[in-house]
Amino acid sequence: MLNPPLHVLQLTDTHLSADPAATLMGVEVLASLRRVVAAARQDCPRPAAVIATGDLVHDESAAGYRLLAGTLAALNAPVYCLPGNHDDPALMRAVLRGSAARYADEWVAGRWLLLFLNTAQPGQVAGYLTARELTRVRESLRRRPGHFALLCLHHPPVAIGSPWLDAIALQNGAELLELVAEHPQVRGVIWGHAHQEYETEWRGARLFGTPSTCVQFLPGAAHCAADSRPPGYRWLHLHEDGRIDSGVRRLAL
Repeated sequence: MLNPPLHVLQLTDTHLSADPAATLMGVEVLASLRRVVAAARQDCPRPAAVIATGDLVHDESAAGYRLLAGTLAALNAPVYCLPGNHDDPALMRAVLRGSAARYADEWVAGRWLLLFLNTAQPGQVAGYLTARELTRVRESLRRRPGHFALLCLHHPPVAIGSPWLDAIALQNGAELLELVAEHPQVRGVIWGHAHQEYETEWRGARLFGTPSTCVQFLPGAAHCAADSRPPGYRWLHLHEDGRIDSGVRRLAL
Protein backbone atom coordinates (compact mmCIF):
# COMPACT_ATOMS: atom_id res chain seq x y z
CA MET A 1 0.00 0.00 0.00
CA LEU A 2 1.32 3.44 -0.94
CA ASN A 3 1.81 6.06 1.74
CA PRO A 4 -0.18 9.33 1.58
CA PRO A 5 1.31 11.95 -0.75
CA LEU A 6 3.44 14.82 0.48
CA HIS A 7 1.32 17.96 0.56
CA VAL A 8 3.49 20.92 -0.42
CA LEU A 9 2.49 24.57 -0.87
CA GLN A 10 4.17 27.10 -3.17
CA LEU A 11 4.00 30.83 -2.48
CA THR A 12 5.81 33.25 -4.72
CA ASP A 13 6.54 36.89 -5.49
CA THR A 14 5.50 38.30 -2.13
CA HIS A 15 7.45 41.55 -2.81
CA LEU A 16 7.57 42.57 0.85
CA SER A 17 9.43 45.64 2.04
CA ALA A 18 10.67 46.99 5.35
CA ASP A 19 7.51 49.14 5.39
CA PRO A 20 4.53 46.95 6.38
CA ALA A 21 2.22 49.30 4.44
CA ALA A 22 4.21 49.06 1.17
CA THR A 23 2.29 48.61 -2.09
CA LEU A 24 3.09 47.21 -5.53
CA MET A 25 0.99 48.42 -8.44
CA GLY A 26 -1.67 49.49 -5.96
CA VAL A 27 -1.76 46.27 -3.93
CA GLU A 28 -0.78 46.24 -0.23
CA VAL A 29 1.68 43.38 -0.38
CA LEU A 30 1.80 42.35 3.30
CA ALA A 31 -1.97 42.50 3.75
CA SER A 32 -2.39 40.41 0.59
CA LEU A 33 0.17 37.83 1.76
CA ARG A 34 -1.58 37.54 5.11
CA ARG A 35 -4.86 36.80 3.36
CA VAL A 36 -3.20 34.13 1.21
CA VAL A 37 -1.57 32.55 4.27
CA ALA A 38 -4.93 32.51 6.08
CA ALA A 39 -6.54 30.74 3.11
CA ALA A 40 -3.70 28.22 2.94
CA ARG A 41 -4.00 27.50 6.68
CA GLN A 42 -7.69 26.82 6.25
CA ASP A 43 -7.13 24.56 3.25
CA CYS A 44 -4.14 22.68 4.68
CA PRO A 45 -3.46 23.22 8.39
CA ARG A 46 -0.17 21.26 8.39
CA PRO A 47 1.58 21.02 5.00
CA ALA A 48 4.76 18.98 4.79
CA ALA A 49 6.60 22.05 3.51
CA VAL A 50 6.17 25.46 1.95
CA ILE A 51 8.32 26.60 -0.98
CA ALA A 52 8.79 30.35 -1.47
CA THR A 53 10.08 30.85 -5.02
CA GLY A 54 11.69 34.25 -5.08
CA ASP A 55 11.06 37.99 -5.28
CA LEU A 56 10.26 37.63 -1.62
CA VAL A 57 11.55 41.06 -0.57
CA HIS A 58 11.29 43.93 -3.03
CA ASP A 59 13.68 46.38 -1.36
CA GLU A 60 16.44 43.93 -0.35
CA SER A 61 15.99 44.83 3.33
CA ALA A 62 16.72 42.71 6.39
CA ALA A 63 13.45 43.96 7.91
CA GLY A 64 11.59 42.65 4.87
CA TYR A 65 13.01 39.14 5.34
CA ARG A 66 12.15 39.20 9.04
CA LEU A 67 8.60 40.22 8.11
CA LEU A 68 8.48 37.32 5.64
CA ALA A 69 9.64 34.77 8.21
CA GLY A 70 7.20 36.02 10.81
CA THR A 71 4.26 35.94 8.42
CA LEU A 72 4.98 32.47 7.01
CA ALA A 73 5.51 31.01 10.49
CA ALA A 74 1.70 30.88 10.72
CA LEU A 75 1.73 27.99 8.20
CA ASN A 76 3.22 25.65 10.85
CA ALA A 77 5.63 24.08 8.38
CA PRO A 78 9.25 24.38 7.27
CA VAL A 79 9.57 27.08 4.61
CA TYR A 80 12.27 26.71 1.95
CA CYS A 81 13.20 29.99 0.27
CA LEU A 82 15.08 30.65 -2.94
CA PRO A 83 16.01 34.01 -4.48
CA GLY A 84 14.49 35.97 -7.35
CA ASN A 85 15.80 39.00 -9.17
CA HIS A 86 14.57 41.38 -6.44
CA ASP A 87 16.24 39.42 -3.63
CA ASP A 88 19.67 39.66 -2.06
CA PRO A 89 20.70 35.98 -1.73
CA ALA A 90 23.45 36.59 0.84
CA LEU A 91 21.21 38.77 3.00
CA MET A 92 18.35 36.29 2.68
CA ARG A 93 20.57 33.43 3.85
CA ALA A 94 21.93 35.45 6.79
CA VAL A 95 18.63 36.89 8.04
CA LEU A 96 16.61 33.69 7.71
CA ARG A 97 19.20 31.48 9.41
CA GLY A 98 17.60 29.86 12.44
CA SER A 99 14.01 30.78 11.57
CA ALA A 100 11.17 28.57 10.33
CA ALA A 101 11.89 30.02 6.88
CA ARG A 102 15.34 29.28 5.55
CA TYR A 103 17.47 29.61 2.41
CA ALA A 104 18.03 26.03 1.31
CA ASP A 105 19.57 24.00 -1.50
CA GLU A 106 17.45 20.87 -1.23
CA TRP A 107 14.96 18.91 0.85
CA VAL A 108 14.48 15.14 0.92
CA ALA A 109 11.22 13.61 2.15
CA GLY A 110 10.02 10.08 1.46
CA ARG A 111 10.63 9.20 -2.20
CA TRP A 112 11.00 12.88 -3.19
CA LEU A 113 13.96 15.18 -3.66
CA LEU A 114 13.15 18.88 -3.94
CA LEU A 115 15.94 21.02 -5.37
CA PHE A 116 15.94 24.79 -4.92
CA LEU A 117 17.76 26.59 -7.73
CA ASN A 118 19.28 30.06 -7.72
CA THR A 119 18.55 31.81 -11.04
CA ALA A 120 19.24 35.36 -9.79
CA GLN A 121 21.88 37.45 -11.57
CA PRO A 122 23.28 40.48 -9.74
CA GLY A 123 21.85 43.66 -11.27
CA GLN A 124 19.75 41.77 -13.84
CA VAL A 125 16.00 41.13 -14.14
CA ALA A 126 16.33 38.04 -16.34
CA GLY A 127 17.51 34.78 -14.84
CA TYR A 128 20.47 32.53 -15.52
CA LEU A 129 21.64 29.17 -14.17
CA THR A 130 25.41 29.12 -13.78
CA ALA A 131 27.43 26.06 -14.79
CA ARG A 132 28.12 25.50 -11.09
CA GLU A 133 24.41 25.50 -10.25
CA LEU A 134 23.57 23.11 -13.09
CA THR A 135 26.38 20.81 -11.93
CA ARG A 136 25.02 20.88 -8.38
CA VAL A 137 21.59 19.82 -9.64
CA ARG A 138 23.01 16.97 -11.74
CA GLU A 139 25.13 15.71 -8.83
CA SER A 140 22.16 15.79 -6.45
CA LEU A 141 20.09 13.78 -8.91
CA ARG A 142 22.90 11.24 -9.41
CA ARG A 143 23.31 10.78 -5.65
CA ARG A 144 19.63 9.86 -5.27
CA PRO A 145 18.63 7.78 -8.31
CA GLY A 146 15.78 6.21 -6.36
CA HIS A 147 14.09 9.55 -5.64
CA PHE A 148 11.66 11.46 -7.81
CA ALA A 149 12.59 15.12 -8.15
CA LEU A 150 10.84 18.49 -8.20
CA LEU A 151 12.94 21.43 -9.41
CA CYS A 152 12.01 24.80 -7.89
CA LEU A 153 13.22 28.13 -9.27
CA HIS A 154 12.16 31.73 -9.79
CA HIS A 155 12.40 32.38 -13.54
CA PRO A 156 10.30 30.47 -16.11
CA PRO A 157 12.46 28.08 -18.18
CA VAL A 158 9.95 28.16 -21.07
CA ALA A 159 8.21 30.88 -23.06
CA ILE A 160 4.77 31.55 -21.60
CA GLY A 161 3.36 33.72 -24.40
CA SER A 162 3.85 37.15 -22.81
CA PRO A 163 6.57 38.89 -24.90
CA TRP A 164 7.79 41.22 -22.15
CA LEU A 165 7.99 38.39 -19.61
CA ASP A 166 9.58 35.96 -22.07
CA ALA A 167 12.36 38.54 -22.58
CA ILE A 168 13.22 38.48 -18.87
CA ALA A 169 12.75 34.76 -18.20
CA LEU A 170 15.50 32.16 -17.67
CA GLN A 171 18.06 32.96 -20.36
CA ASN A 172 19.40 29.42 -20.53
CA GLY A 173 16.10 27.65 -20.00
CA ALA A 174 16.96 25.23 -22.80
CA GLU A 175 19.85 23.91 -20.69
CA LEU A 176 17.52 23.20 -17.82
CA LEU A 177 15.07 21.44 -20.12
CA GLU A 178 17.92 19.30 -21.47
CA LEU A 179 18.77 18.34 -17.89
CA VAL A 180 15.13 17.38 -17.30
CA ALA A 181 15.17 15.22 -20.45
CA GLU A 182 18.38 13.53 -19.29
CA HIS A 183 16.91 12.64 -15.88
CA PRO A 184 13.49 10.95 -16.06
CA GLN A 185 13.33 11.04 -12.27
CA VAL A 186 12.53 14.77 -12.58
CA ARG A 187 8.75 14.79 -12.51
CA GLY A 188 8.05 18.50 -12.10
CA VAL A 189 9.37 22.06 -12.32
CA ILE A 190 7.77 25.02 -10.53
CA TRP A 191 8.52 28.74 -10.78
CA GLY A 192 7.27 32.26 -10.04
CA HIS A 193 8.35 35.60 -11.60
CA ALA A 194 5.49 35.78 -14.13
CA HIS A 195 2.75 36.50 -11.55
CA GLN A 196 0.34 34.19 -13.38
CA GLU A 197 -0.79 30.59 -13.61
CA TYR A 198 0.75 28.39 -16.29
CA GLU A 199 0.97 24.66 -16.96
CA THR A 200 2.51 22.49 -19.64
CA GLU A 201 4.48 19.25 -19.96
CA TRP A 202 8.01 18.43 -21.13
CA ARG A 203 9.35 14.91 -21.66
CA GLY A 204 7.12 13.47 -18.96
CA ALA A 205 7.71 16.30 -16.47
CA ARG A 206 4.97 18.72 -15.52
CA LEU A 207 5.86 22.43 -15.61
CA PHE A 208 3.99 24.91 -13.43
CA GLY A 209 3.93 28.70 -13.14
CA THR A 210 2.19 30.13 -10.10
CA PRO A 211 0.32 33.38 -9.31
CA SER A 212 1.84 35.96 -7.00
CA THR A 213 0.56 36.50 -3.48
CA CYS A 214 0.01 40.15 -4.45
CA VAL A 215 -0.47 41.76 -7.89
CA GLN A 216 -1.09 39.61 -11.00
CA PHE A 217 0.25 40.17 -14.54
CA LEU A 218 -2.08 39.93 -17.52
CA PRO A 219 -1.41 36.71 -19.51
CA GLY A 220 -0.47 37.18 -23.15
CA ALA A 221 0.30 40.89 -22.75
CA ALA A 222 2.98 42.49 -24.92
CA HIS A 223 3.86 44.94 -22.15
CA CYS A 224 3.57 44.95 -18.37
CA ALA A 225 -0.10 45.14 -17.40
CA ALA A 226 -1.97 44.19 -14.22
CA ASP A 227 -4.57 41.45 -14.31
CA SER A 228 -7.83 41.67 -12.36
CA ARG A 229 -7.54 38.11 -11.08
CA PRO A 230 -6.91 37.78 -7.34
CA PRO A 231 -3.73 36.52 -5.67
CA GLY A 232 -3.21 32.93 -4.67
CA TYR A 233 -0.86 30.01 -4.14
CA ARG A 234 -0.22 26.55 -5.60
CA TRP A 235 -0.71 23.23 -3.84
CA LEU A 236 1.07 20.06 -4.89
CA HIS A 237 0.48 16.44 -3.90
CA LEU A 238 3.69 14.48 -4.49
CA HIS A 239 2.81 10.79 -4.68
CA GLU A 240 5.14 7.90 -3.82
CA ASP A 241 4.90 6.58 -7.39
CA GLY A 242 6.13 9.87 -8.89
CA ARG A 243 2.75 11.33 -9.82
CA ILE A 244 2.03 14.99 -9.14
CA ASP A 245 -1.42 16.42 -8.51
CA SER A 246 -1.50 20.20 -8.41
CA GLY A 247 -3.78 23.19 -8.57
CA VAL A 248 -3.99 26.90 -7.83
CA ARG A 249 -6.12 28.34 -5.06
CA ARG A 250 -7.01 32.02 -5.51
CA LEU A 251 -8.63 34.32 -3.00
CA ALA A 252 -12.24 35.29 -3.56
CA LEU A 253 -12.69 38.65 -5.26
